[in-house]
Formats: sequence, structure tokens, C-alpha cells
Amino acid sequence: MNSVAPQRIYDWAAFRAEIEGIRIYDDPKQVELRSRDYFWYSPILTEDIGHYLGDLVVIPKDQDEVRRVAAAAAKLRIPITVRGGGTGNYGQCVPLEGGVILDMTKIDRIIAIEPGKVRVEGGARISRLDDAVRETGQELLMYPSTRRIATIGGFFSGGSGGIGSLRHGMLRDDGNVFSVKVLTVEPEPKIIELTGRDIHKVQHAYGTNGIILELEIGLTKATEWVHTAALFDTYEATLNFCLKALEDNLDCYLLTTVDRRFARFYTKFGELFPSEKDAVFAMIAPEEVARFETLATEFGGKVSFSMTLDELHKAGLQPAYECGWNHTTLQALKAEPGWTYLQVAYPRPFDVALVNRQIERYGETQYMHHEMARLEGEVQIFALPLVRFEGRDEMYRLIEELEQVDGCDIYDPHAYTIEDGGMKEIDSVQIEFKKQADPYGLLNPGKTRGWTADMAMKN
Repeated sequence: MNSVAPQRIYDWAAFRAEIEGIRIYDDPKQVELRSRDYFWYSPILTEDIGHYLGDLVVIPKDQDEVRRVAAAAAKLRIPITVRGGGTGNYGQCVPLEGGVILDMTKIDRIIAIEPGKVRVEGGARISRLDDAVRETGQELLMYPSTRRIATIGGFFSGGSGGIGSLRHGMLRDDGNVFSVKVLTVEPEPKIIELTGRDIHKVQHAYGTNGIILELEIGLTKATEWVHTAALFDTYEATLNFCLKALEDNLDCYLLTTVDRRFARFYTKFGELFPSEKDAVFAMIAPEEVARFETLATEFGGKVSFSMTLDELHKAGLQPAYECGWNHTTLQALKAEPGWTYLQVAYPRPFDVALVNRQIERYGETQYMHHEMARLEGEVQIFALPLVRFEGRDEMYRLIEELEQVDGCDIYDPHAYTIEDGGMKEIDSVQIEFKKQADPYGLLNPGKTRGWTADMAMKN
């Protein structure tokens, strides 16, 4: 368990005077609401950080107002926690030292859509952005399962991949994000434009080293994806089917496997996902439907439905992207709060026999869920298994077992610092950039172990 600095007292009268005319909330309910994200997926995070609150919510309407807030906070040494849609799972936007919660959701202009790319402000909702680029015959390369609520800046700052990562890799892979416009937190804030691999200085940094104002992200030709599910008699068959689909280069945007025990959480599907079958949820190109069905049959499976997004909505069914990635955990927790989850990267090449051993080992304490993705151009299999929570010690015993016995990498979703989660080590490049963009150490304090109090500028 990490220690967190006590919340402090700040000069709010002076701060309000500095940002006069900018929308603020100090109502306790609003402040509490915006001090939280989806950390409650983890009972450990709920215990560790669930009680922390900001002091004041500020909702700027344009970039100039963001600059004024940053300047005022720097002058008065008030922490800022930047917030988008608040759908992060690791407490990314929980303010550990109080201060300002900077709600960016009004900084949401779609600035320019061009062939192969879009420039957009960081607070734009991903669903609205995707709809806008689709009007030009293009689509986003990837998005989280929370696309309806999440912002593009929040996804870039707190996420790593999602729906579309099977086709286009992870966020940090080349060609997915071209540039990022960052505002520094100083008495006279500056703009820094990062391009190419320099974007890694702020990607997945939890908003600790700059306020993201704009991004230029990649687009590709739009596809009217078919949302589908195939049912199999064994979980092994779902994995072998997916591996063959990858080998045969089926054009898929999503390939998710969930074992039959998830069926009770997906009640809308009824007999389309019965409790005696394991399932693959997928988004496939229209011209691949017949090949998908044939391949499912070869592995003893059967396609239970194939629908467009409009057809799903009319049928009252959720889209396939809400049946994968961390929406699986959300569906389970809505029904049975005693669960939590892990984030697992399997060694390459992927061995289905390892999953079979894990199924036998963990029985009813773990429900299987795997995601097909690409990382730096190579196939990478991830898992987000549903795990019965039996205490902090047991969780970390399980993590050690998966790492030491099975050779998996665990991106710990029960830790709130960057390093203790997925990074495993301090990113010195991000810390050096923080010295430049956040010299007083005011942005999202407590979320990176790489920053220590003695690094902060004293004057």
C-alpha cells in the first residue's frame, strides 16, 4: 500500500479572484462525484483512495480559460487533477492532495478532419468524435469500451488500447497518435507541441506532466462492422478459433472470448448466449461474415447472431464492444459486487494449454476472458479474468503465481501509481518532461513514484 500526502489548505479566495468568470462548483455532491472514477472495480483501490476528494471543480469553456486556471494554480501552488469522462479504472483522476478538479469536457472542439487524421481538443467525447469522422467516410483506429462517456484526452492519458487494438495495435504504437498539444502549469503557462515518438512523454502519464489541450490522431477508412457472436462447447475451442482467425487474416476490429459463466451477466442476449456455451464476441467486416461462420463451424461452433449496430439497437442488444475489454467486469459487478479482475499479458507465442491449466487450477474463483490484440505489429493475447475477491494478500499471491509460475505479465489494476500498475519502472523521460511542464509538481500529485518533493521548483 502506498502512502499518500495529507490534504492541505489552499488560498481559495485568491484562486477564485484569479479565475473570476470561469464556471466553478463547490457543492459537496458535485465535488465528490468528480473526485471519483471507476476505481471501485478494485476493492483494494476503494480502501486505499476511495476517501480522497478535491476541493473545487473548475469547468473551463475554452483553452484560454484552461490557461488562466493553470496560471492561478501555479501562482498559489494549488494541485490540479485533470478529468475527462472519469472512466479510468485505477484512480487516475482521484485528487490525492485535494485542490482543483479540472473538468475538461467543454474543451471539446473537433478542429479539423482530414484524410487519415483528425485534430481534436482533449475533452471531446469519443462517441461524438467517431460519429463526426464517420461522416467523412473514416473511423477511429481504436477506442475504449466506455466510448459513450470517455474523452479522447482521457483515453490517451489513462488508457493503453481497446477495441480496434486487434487491427491497429496499442495507443503508443507508431501511427496511432501523431501529435499532442500540451499546456504547462506555470505562472505564465506555455504551449508545447509533441510529435512522433515524443508523444510518449505524456502518453499513459495520468495527466501528471502536462494538460493535454489537443491531439492529432490517426484515422482509417470506415467499415460498417458486423457485431456477432459464435458459441462453442469448450473454452479451448473459442481460443483455437480466434487463433485460426488471426492466422487466416480475417478482417476483425474485435475478437473477445468469454467463458460460459459470463452468460448470467449478459442477460439481454438470452439464448443468443446460453449458459452452456462459451462465446466469442466479434466485430467483423461485412465481406468476412461467411468466412467467419464457416470457420466457427470447423471448430464445432455456431454463430448465434450477426447484426449491424442499428439492428442491435432495434433489438435492444448491446454492441459487441460492450461485451469485451473491461465492460465484462462492469457487467459482472452490476450483478454481483464480490468480483474484481486482473489484467494479464500472456507470453508469446500464446499457448492454449496454459489457459487450460489455469481453468483447472482456479475453478470457480476465476472466470476466463481473453482479448486478441497487436503490440508493435505482433499478435498479443491479453486477459481480463474475473477474479473472486478474497482479500489483498490473496490477490497478490495470485499475481505472483501468474507471473512466476505461468510467465505472464500483470498490469496491476489494484495500484494507483503509474509504476505500480503497468509500467513496473519509473519512466525517466516522463519525469524529465514533468520538470519542464509541471515544475512545481502540482499535476495529479501522488500518482507517480518518479517525482519526489525535492524536484519541485521552490520559487
